[in-house]
Amino acid sequence: MSPIDLLIGCILNLLVAVLIVRFIYYPVKQDKNYVFTFLAFNTVVYFVVSFLTGVELSVGFGFGLFAIFSVLRYRTATMSTREMTYLFVVIAIPVMNSLLMREGAWLLLVEANLIIVTVLYVLEQGWGFRYAASNSIRYERIELIRPENHALLMADLRQRTGLPINRIEIGRINFLEDTAELNVYYDQPDAGQWPQDHEMVFGDIHHLSMERK
Repeated sequence: MSPIDLLIGCILNLLVAVLIVRFIYYPVKQDKNYVFTFLAFNTVVYFVVSFLTGVELSVGFGFGLFAIFSVLRYRTATMSTREMTYLFVVIAIPVMNSLLMREGAWLLLVEANLIIVTVLYVLEQGWGFRYAASNSIRYERIELIRPENHALLMADLRQRTGLPINRIEIGRINFLEDTAELNVYYDQPDAGQWPQDHEMVFGDIHHLSMERK
């Protein structure tokens, strides 16, 4: 592969990655934590695979190496299924682009990238599906967890969190501390309206975990 073809392929690959990360992934949660990771992985993988195809190494060996990276968990934080899916996509795209560039299959390269971008966009738009989010909390008004007080419990949680809660599951109850662990479920906000700060503390209710399903 000539240096010019390598540069053109890099620019095209990076444009596709930026399109996916900036205009499909980022608007949903507006979380910058993984933007650097996705774009860095995408760029580096493209060049490494391009060089691997020019030496006496199996492309399968190179792809297997990056498949290992795609299932890594960082020590500081666990990646959600959504982020892991995007990480796999931004790793697979440069592998595909590098191989198609080397074969000179420009039309197939453009078509494949357009299909991937289109599928991701349609999936992120919901396409008629309603997504639910859950929030695990520790609740101090233990008297409201009784079945006859379900309506009061629902109203209290909606008022405190400001979330459109539609279902509550009661977990472990601690009578020594007069607290109960609850899982609350609510319709996920539309794209661009996801809270940027998921850390919530209200009264004696402490946010434990929040993850998009």
